[in-house]
Amino acid sequence: MSAHSPRTSVPPAEARVGAKPRLRRFHQASWDEPLLFELTSPGERGVGVPTTDLPVPALPAGLARESAPQLPELSQLHVLRHYLRLSQENLGVDLNIDVGQGTCTMKYSPKVNDTFVVDQRISELHPLQDESTVQGVLEIIYRLEGLLKEISGMDRVSLQPGAGSAAIYANVSMIRAYHASRGEAEQRDEVITTMFSHPSNAACAKVAGYKVITLMPDEDGYPDIEALRAAVGPRTAALLITNPEDTGIFNPRIEEFVRLAHEAGGLCCYDQANANGILGITRARDAGFDLCHFNLHKTFSTPHACGGPAAGACGVSEALVPFLPRPTVEFDGSRYRLEDDRPESVGKIRPFYGVVPNLVRAYAWIMSMGAEGLREVAETAVLNNNYLMAKVLEIRGVSAPYAKGRRRVEQARYSWEQLNADTGIHSEQIGVRAADFGTHYWTSHHPYVVPEPMTLEPTESYSQADLDEYAAILAEVAREAYEEPEVVRTAPHRSTIHQLRQESLDDPDTWAVTWRAYRRKLGAGA
Repeated sequence: MSAHSPRTSVPPAEARVGAKPRLRRFHQASWDEPLLFELTSPGERGVGVPTTDLPVPALPAGLARESAPQLPELSQLHVLRHYLRLSQENLGVDLNIDVGQGTCTMKYSPKVNDTFVVDQRISELHPLQDESTVQGVLEIIYRLEGLLKEISGMDRVSLQPGAGSAAIYANVSMIRAYHASRGEAEQRDEVITTMFSHPSNAACAKVAGYKVITLMPDEDGYPDIEALRAAVGPRTAALLITNPEDTGIFNPRIEEFVRLAHEAGGLCCYDQANANGILGITRARDAGFDLCHFNLHKTFSTPHACGGPAAGACGVSEALVPFLPRPTVEFDGSRYRLEDDRPESVGKIRPFYGVVPNLVRAYAWIMSMGAEGLREVAETAVLNNNYLMAKVLEIRGVSAPYAKGRRRVEQARYSWEQLNADTGIHSEQIGVRAADFGTHYWTSHHPYVVPEPMTLEPTESYSQADLDEYAAILAEVAREAYEEPEVVRTAPHRSTIHQLRQESLDDPDTWAVTWRAYRRKLGAGA
């Protein structure tokens, strides 16, 4: 600019780009994308199919197909477009403030850990390779077991289960094997759990053939210890309990619960699927537990990956070691090996040995955090949870039942009961409307012991600004429920999710697990 040129005024940045709104502007991409089977174009190929003169190995008659599989036929470009469009219709921890998946510990998974599992030294491993060629990954598994032993206080750990529920089932199987070794399997046919423990505890015990006794909460939300005293006896096989429970309330009498079960001859199994609030602070063995399990895809920062693949870990005391799933990873000082010769083992819980990519991720995360870092994770998660709870309880129509005025640990189960009584709006409807702001939340397991529930679990991943924004979204939806209820009832307006027809969930005639089954039910043929 010359000395004689007129000076032009430059407006402030917020005037140029627009001031940030109180709530983030959001509109989900919506592509109305067909299925790959509906996009198929006969003759299209993603890559050229090379011809070869190499002999094709003969398959056993029972495995050979009578006809070629009916796979979609698309060009590479169309496949790419399809999956990129679908990705734009999703939310997740990398896109939104994902604190609303209570009991599932949604946290940021460092992308550096993904570089390890896509490295061909991990990604190209085959489960049938000779042990001599997989010493590195066996060492990672062995070391990860050692870290989880220290974190839990247990004597041995198995990483074979493919998820948390599989780990619970493995523990229930070991409980049954333990009592069978003592000649008490038929006598001890009852498992005790609590209403706010993870439902997989009761489900796995039932699948294993046990009668399940469920302890209801007392007026403060703790499992009723008098009910436990009445329940334990010569038929007790085990106590399966989550602590803190799914309300976020830590049971301060947990040692007494363990003692009562032990005095009756039962074992005690600690469900630590959500251990994010107690890492480095308390351990399962310190409270006297005989078994525990972790969900590595929760506490230890491996991705949930839309429900799978997950990874579980079982920890046991010395008396339960003989019953661990096989094979176990052993180390003789010079080499690692898989040990299958375990005559008292409950057998395999899944094929081969665990979900190796997620085991690598968990190992990398723990090693990067260190002991002090793990404790800081817990302290930050608890701080975040109680900060968010203070913000949420300022919102009209919401409450936190049980343990009034007391702190929660890593999560809290709230209730919109008052809002529902005032407006007729349900918790599920608030969750659907929240999607219009680019986020979501979870209600709770059924049955809804807490009326109109909302379960939130902010982990250590989220900043104060994130929590403030999330609370502001909930406050805005609550305001709408009181002042513009039709906006909430007719949601979503800016999202790709939709309102579910509840009746279809209870009608097996409408269920279809594959696209072709769905087409058949529509009467459109295969």
